[in-house]
Amino acid sequence: MPTTTNATKGSMLVAEPFLGDPNFDRSVVLLCDHNAHGSFGFVLNQTTDVMLGDVLEETIYQDIPLYLGGPVEKNTLHFVHRRPDLIEGGGKIAEGVYWGGDFESVKTMLNLSQLTHEDVRFFVGYSGWGGGQLEDELAQKAWYVTPGKSEFIFSTPTKGFWREVLKDMGGKYRSIAHYPVDPSLN
Repeated sequence: MPTTTNATKGSMLVAEPFLGDPNFDRSVVLLCDHNAHGSFGFVLNQTTDVMLGDVLEETIYQDIPLYLGGPVEKNTLHFVHRRPDLIEGGGKIAEGVYWGGDFESVKTMLNLSQLTHEDVRFFVGYSGWGGGQLEDELAQKAWYVTPGKSEFIFSTPTKGFWREVLKDMGGKYRSIAHYPVDPSLN
């Protein structure tokens, strides 16, 4: 059930519609780690104009989009996937969602079409919070919290992702999904 305060590893943080932070405007963040020392995750719905093959020395034959994982260390590359049967070394985040693993084998499997963009998402940068910072934001109701669902994360188109997550949450969140970006234009 959706909440506004109980974030755990594997939760999705859904930005309040009028958050006011351009880094997270109508964003959905997959929380990969959350403890007393801080929190770490990836924005699931901010695409870039860059493909994976554009940032690697090796050729990647598929056009695999890169997502902007967040405003921290945008010079780093990360990935989440739903194929632990093929990718060794990943850490489980939620049911059917894994973070990282053997990157060399991932590149090979992409080129052999054993993996597709629907199996793995790549991010430049990440979203991070210091100890207690996310709890403060949750207490201020800056984020709604809902469980991360593999099928939803990997199969829902990026355009409208924020809205679709809210609609999936049901109840009052279905109404929130239709709030205008700028209420003064309503």
